[in-house]
Amino acid sequence: MKKLLRIIVIYIIVFCTNALANEDFFKDAKNLFDQGKFEESKFLFQRNIVFNPKDSNSYLYLAKIYQTEENEKEFEKNLNTTLLLTPDSEEAMYMLIDMRLEKSDFDQVKELKDKFVKICNTLCSKIDSIEDRLKDMEAKNES
Repeated sequence: MKKLLRIIVIYIIVFCTNALANEDFFKDAKNLFDQGKFEESKFLFQRNIVFNPKDSNSYLYLAKIYQTEENEKEFEKNLNTTLLLTPDSEEAMYMLIDMRLEKSDFDQVKELKDKFVKICNTLCSKIDSIEDRLKDMEAKNES
C-alpha cells in the first residue's frame, strides 16, 4: 500500500511540475517574441507544443515567426494548424486571408472572408480593407 501511495504522489508531483513548466514555456516564448528574439522564442514555442500539442497560440506565434523569416510553407502550415485547433481565431484567419490576397487566390479569399465576417469581434474593421484589396486585384485582372 505504501508503494502505491508513493507512486501516486510521484505521479502528482511530475504532473504538476509539467503543467507549470508548460505555462512557463509559452510565457517565456512570448516575452522573447515581444523582444524580437525570434529564434529563441521559436524554440520555446515548439517545446511548448511538445507538452501541449493543442495550444493554438503557440502555432499562431510560430506562424508569425515564419512570416518574418519569409518561410511561406511553415507560415501557412502553422496558420492552418491554428485554425484547425481554434476555428474562430480572428488573427489567424486575417493573416491567412492576407497571404491568399498576396497570391491572388480570389476564390479562397472570398470563402475565407465570409468565414471571417461570421467570427470577427475585434478585427471587424479589417473587412473593408479585405474587400477593397479584393476589388483592386479583380480590377487589375480584368484590364
